[in-house]
Amino acid sequence: MSNRNNQQNKQAARERLRAERERQAKKDKTRRQLVVAGSIVVVLAIAGGIGYAVTNMTNGSKNNKVSAKAWKAASDKTDYKQPANTTGDKGATVVIGKKDAKNTLEIFEDMRCPICADFEATTGDTILKDIKDGKYKAQFTMGAFLDDNPQIAGSGSRNALSALGAALNVGPDVFLEYKKALFDKKNHPQETDDAYSDDAKLIEIAQSVKELKGNKDFDAAVEKGTYDKWALAVADNFKKAKDVTGTPTFKLNGQKLTGAGGGAPGSPQEFTSLVDEALKK
Repeated sequence: MSNRNNQQNKQAARERLRAERERQAKKDKTRRQLVVAGSIVVVLAIAGGIGYAVTNMTNGSKNNKVSAKAWKAASDKTDYKQPANTTGDKGATVVIGKKDAKNTLEIFEDMRCPICADFEATTGDTILKDIKDGKYKAQFTMGAFLDDNPQIAGSGSRNALSALGAALNVGPDVFLEYKKALFDKKNHPQETDDAYSDDAKLIEIAQSVKELKGNKDFDAAVEKGTYDKWALAVADNFKKAKDVTGTPTFKLNGQKLTGAGGGAPGSPQEFTSLVDEALKK
């Protein structure tokens, strides 16, 4: 009896071990299936996200002029319209200030440029005051080189510039106020965010400017791209500018104003000091 019981016990133990191995094998198989399924979901989600981003970058629409095709169509337009309050060839020169101001400050910016937004936050009001006081006239040359950067390609710079044309058509002061609003930290997107390709975003920001709030003519000009071709002409002027390798760049009577860091002045005090020094020459 003792030997028989011992054999039975061994057999039972082997059966329990076999059953446990089978259960563990099933668990492992289920876990592998879940991992694979989860990985597929993640890959599909990533692919879907990339597809969504690419779609939004390549499919232009009435309120989202992001495609190269849309801007190629703008450049091919035969009906060229330039805003009021412009001068030069194709009205691509924007000069604002007192007519009798003897000095000219050239300002080179890109509407997607985050450093331009930083400068606007610290020193923008200083420039507005100087223009109002007649210290100098301001000549604005807006570029679109960030739109052409393949890593962050888009059309926000051109589209915002076109909207600025619509604001300039209302008046020079409106242009200045709208540009200030577009560069305002609470509105300005990250450099990689092509938010200004969206007409609705540009019109939304315009509501903070008294003369543009509820202005149907301005809204229509933005949505129809009335000044798209003009914006391209202004951006072409930027490309022709000598010694301008980044934004913002400032030249007073042709002399570049370079801050201590090698770029644009870093503070209102430094900017004013450089201006005053240049005016003595």
